[in-house]
Amino acid sequence: MVNWNATVKRWGWVVTSSILAACGAGPAQVSGTHAHDAAVDLASGSDLQKLTADAPDIAAAPVGPTLGGCPVFPPTDPWNTPVTTWPVDTVWTARLHAAAGARRLHPDYGNWGAEQYGIPVNVVPADQPAVPVAFDWWPDESDAGPYPFPGANVLQIEGGTPTACDGDCHVLVVQAGTCALFEGYACRWEAGWHCGNGARWDLTSTSLGQRPDGWTSADAAGLAILPGLVRYDEVAAGVIRHALRFTYHCTRAERRPPATHQAVPSGCDLQGDDSPPMGLRLRLRADADLAGLTARAKVVAVAMRTYGLILADNGSDYYVTGERHAGWSDAEDIAPLKTLPATAFEAIQAGP
Repeated sequence: MVNWNATVKRWGWVVTSSILAACGAGPAQVSGTHAHDAAVDLASGSDLQKLTADAPDIAAAPVGPTLGGCPVFPPTDPWNTPVTTWPVDTVWTARLHAAAGARRLHPDYGNWGAEQYGIPVNVVPADQPAVPVAFDWWPDESDAGPYPFPGANVLQIEGGTPTACDGDCHVLVVQAGTCALFEGYACRWEAGWHCGNGARWDLTSTSLGQRPDGWTSADAAGLAILPGLVRYDEVAAGVIRHALRFTYHCTRAERRPPATHQAVPSGCDLQGDDSPPMGLRLRLRADADLAGLTARAKVVAVAMRTYGLILADNGSDYYVTGERHAGWSDAEDIAPLKTLPATAFEAIQAGP
């Protein structure tokens, strides 16, 4: 994970993370490299056969992802919809490829010695007590508490601990039984729970439309984070049935569904060719060579061919987010995916 002082316009204001951190208003924004080549036409019949051969389970799967006994949104949700037949967006493919240089995909999860990277997922029981959460930065675009957050000595948070957190400090909590998802950004424990903002989602219903259009969430695109994570249990099972979340350093004052919010980091060109809209979906090209990938890395690659990646937040270009898990292997899970160049991906239009 790469730390950098992003300045992010989460809604009406530009928030400079280094200033906020210095003033004690909250943790600095973190995250984590970019795209080349001519646009590729829609997958041919032989290309689709290649996809199916790579992922027979996905091609026949009638169900979506699950966690804690709950669906992670219905199979028809935008996160869980196959995009193998969606047409190429030749304009954004050409723009991103022109800006790509030598950039490659970067899995923003894994382990380095005793240090673990990624966003942890907390699953709590239906009777987990709900507690107040103070939203310090965007209360007007937050879903009111209380939230079923465990105590500070139990809850897992991105970037450290609830009392000593560095980075985006995301908190993700799935409540089993109720199948409700609670997410927070810039969270900390300080004589009670505080977050920059918070969002609640009903995992049994389609995500798009659950919250007001124009609202931010724990992600700058207004999306839920959980459905876009690379999860260890899915890779171990051999199939991922959803799109993946990725970040890009600059985005413009536009958004595409399923994004409901746009963000413009300070110093970025509002209409620049290197500033894609939030919600832009990419897809690993059908002609990308997966022969050198390990079996575990291929599970992720096939998901990127089948469901794509959704631009969800500002951060380093082509950083794909996964859950924090001690089982990740650099040799099997991380290093092989870093061989995929940004030019192996194409932007796609919404719908076939």
